Amino acid sequence: MELGFETIGNATLVVHDDEPVLATDPWLDGPAYFGSWSLSHEVPEPQRRHVERAPNLWISHAHPDHLSMPSLARLRGRRLLLADHVGGRMARELCAAGFDVLVLPDRQWVPLSPRVRVLSLADYNQDSILLVAAGDCLVVNVNDAGELGWGRLVRREITRHRVAFLLQLFEYGDADMIQLSDERGPILPYAARREPVGERISQACARLGARYAVPFSSMHRYQRADSVWANQYTMAPEDFARGFRSRTASLLPPFIRYDCLRDEVSRIDPPARTPDILPSETFGDTWADPLDADEARRVRAYVGAIEHLRGHFDVIAFRVGGVEHAIDVGRGTRRGLTFEAPRHSLMKAIDARTFDDLLIGNFVRTTVHGPRTARSPLYPNFTPYVTKYADNGDARTRDELHAYFAAYRRRAPLEYFRHAVQAWAVDTARARLAPESRLHRAARGVYRAARRRRVTACR
Repeated sequence: MELGFETIGNATLVVHDDEPVLATDPWLDGPAYFGSWSLSHEVPEPQRRHVERAPNLWISHAHPDHLSMPSLARLRGRRLLLADHVGGRMARELCAAGFDVLVLPDRQWVPLSPRVRVLSLADYNQDSILLVAAGDCLVVNVNDAGELGWGRLVRREITRHRVAFLLQLFEYGDADMIQLSDERGPILPYAARREPVGERISQACARLGARYAVPFSSMHRYQRADSVWANQYTMAPEDFARGFRSRTASLLPPFIRYDCLRDEVSRIDPPARTPDILPSETFGDTWADPLDADEARRVRAYVGAIEHLRGHFDVIAFRVGGVEHAIDVGRGTRRGLTFEAPRHSLMKAIDARTFDDLLIGNFVRTTVHGPRTARSPLYPNFTPYVTKYADNGDARTRDELHAYFAAYRRRAPLEYFRHAVQAWAVDTARARLAPESRLHRAARGVYRAARRRRVTACR
């Protein structure tokens, strides 16, 4: 291909300028999330060769379906491009592992070839998006990231290009911890609603001004015997079109080839994979194994170092091999969490500070204690503070958190303020209104109507 791009795998974009120039998030083979996930489709041999020939590999964030170490081990010698994140953990550890790493300056265009340049945007959730300009075509690679203050910049850049493609995670909601219960029994996950994803895709295109949308970062299946129950909530290629309606944008298949010079889209039709159902022991997890005394100490030290938990939970407990280890973290909140997890994966997540990988695998069983009002009881006071800010951002104390957020705020103060106000309003409403109550549904309707009005104004 002279000038253009391909999409393949889970979140892999391959950009060509006569030769492959860039590949993103190359997860080519093997499992992710302690063996829980596998790719939903094969990576065809032509696209595999294109990834292997690309001199630049961009890694959006540290989740193993994006930062696949087994895949990177076969791609040594390529330059890894990373966003400029506060803390710099991913860059530091990849450099220590012997990779050639370039941290891209935030919000600046960087040339990769005569006709291809990139602009990186890091957000405070330790995710990042990448704008890729191939001639007058713009690819907006959002992957898993939420719109955390970068919308205005992206809309501006889209208006400067002839055509724009939005590549983004759109899903029912399984790519998070959804195996939740409270003291009354299982909590039906939000993903069970299977709300038409196409409506959100068309709104995102209109909000940003993209001409095309390509479903992205959502092509996985569960394969562990203790997590295959979650396959009912994953996306099939035909699911993305449900509810998609737009006069200004078109929805393309997940796997495509686009020629920027001819303005031609063609399909790539990789065969779907049917993964075997594998016992947890395949990945070292025997549910009956208990923690030893030193492992229990390390778990307590990990949780105890995260100061934010103290004001929002009384107890964080871990049930391993039938033995419960309760960690007192606060007083008076009447809230707590119990994670029932297998010893091997739990200790790998604790020692490597990758707790999010344990949650997203959806084989851990989480019980919520005390009042429950938010749509997901782990937000906003557990998952982001443990997995994003503490694990990846090295911000565990209140002072470290203050410095962490201040560093991101300085990069784009006005956008950060707008987003912070909106996020505060949404979190406050979720915390005060019972899920699926009449007031909760009314507030959600008002919020969606406001988003639709904004979309109309952007057209």
